[in-house]
Amino acid sequence: MDKFFINGGNCLKGEIKIDCAKNSLLPILAGCILVNGQVLLKNVPKYKDVCAMCDILLNLGGFVKWQGDDLLVDCSQIDKSEISNELASVVRSSIFTLGPILSRLGCAKVAYPGGCDIGLRPIDIHLNGLKELGCKIVEKNGYIYGQKLKRNKSEIMLKFPSVGATENLLMFASLFEGRTVIYNAAKEPEIVDLACFLNKCGAKIDGAGSDIILVEGVKNLHGCEHQAIPDRIEAGTFLIAGAVCNGDIYLKNAIYEHNSALIDKLEVCGCKVLKEKKGIRIIAPSVLESFGDIETAVYPGFPTDLQPQMATLGCVCNGCSLIFENVFESRFNYVGQLLKMGADIKFKSSICIIRGKRKLYGADVWATDLRGGAALVLAGLFSEGYTTVDNIGLIDRGYFKLEEKLVALGGDIKRI
Repeated sequence: MDKFFINGGNCLKGEIKIDCAKNSLLPILAGCILVNGQVLLKNVPKYKDVCAMCDILLNLGGFVKWQGDDLLVDCSQIDKSEISNELASVVRSSIFTLGPILSRLGCAKVAYPGGCDIGLRPIDIHLNGLKELGCKIVEKNGYIYGQKLKRNKSEIMLKFPSVGATENLLMFASLFEGRTVIYNAAKEPEIVDLACFLNKCGAKIDGAGSDIILVEGVKNLHGCEHQAIPDRIEAGTFLIAGAVCNGDIYLKNAIYEHNSALIDKLEVCGCKVLKEKKGIRIIAPSVLESFGDIETAVYPGFPTDLQPQMATLGCVCNGCSLIFENVFESRFNYVGQLLKMGADIKFKSSICIIRGKRKLYGADVWATDLRGGAALVLAGLFSEGYTTVDNIGLIDRGYFKLEEKLVALGGDIKRI
């Protein structure tokens, strides 16, 4: 199993390019199930989760081929409607295939999804929405069995603006005859990107990015060429890295507006964050002040996927910082690893209290999940001495060649 070996203490300076968003690519790949034709996805990083989703498409009877950095997908001939536990356990986003398989083939058997251990992440909103639209859903022996029936309702009110449920339902509705209206829909940029992709293929989706999405079902979707949006979580992680490591970093392709909640907090710390023509630049001060408090929330609130990295930032700021986690109940699993490095953190339930200090020390630590692992890497880059981050396969799920980008910025990190 690979590890990161980090010699801390270097400032981060320079320029890197932000890759296409993992959280856009996964639902888009699921959306390819709906398409009767070839889809060419441009500049696709080989995230572990993307490769796992490709394996699922291949197992369904689809065609997937890498062409350099591009990915060619053709699901015209899919003839299977089952996703095994072996495939689904690897990637949480396997659940995104439920709606498209049901809509395209009329039936589905999908194992419960896996992914990082950060909380329960129930899928009841997905299933209830499909039931309301007219699907028969049975949960039995670790599988979800679905059958597409006649339309039951045209309007759905989500009890929570779930990103995954919104994506699943708008994909299902794209090939479902009649009009579907989704109320209290999630507004994340990745949902807008998915709708843009499907509309290129001939879907009729309106309102993505707002809390009301209208989908007019069509009979067929054709192929297209598409490039997913830049990854706002990768961009956010590098912005925080710049703050932690007294950096001056330019992030090419990063979209300022997608990270506005984070940028507000970085400016409170004393960082200058500049909106450039084709990216974002951060210039960190020599001494950081506390960011105060953050509460994770659905977009456009503060993203839970940047919460662990902010805990690392809190450790090196002057003063006390508070984090309120409102999305995933097990998101603080990484805290025990930061304590090994000298962090002063206390947490209970959904609240984390961080007392800032200007020294952390290298240690042997273990990535407990994708974003918690990223937080440990940032801590290692700042710390005095050597840090080993183990279990980095979890980090590879959402960051592509992370160590190479950090080396380009002056970080002393290598994969061993």
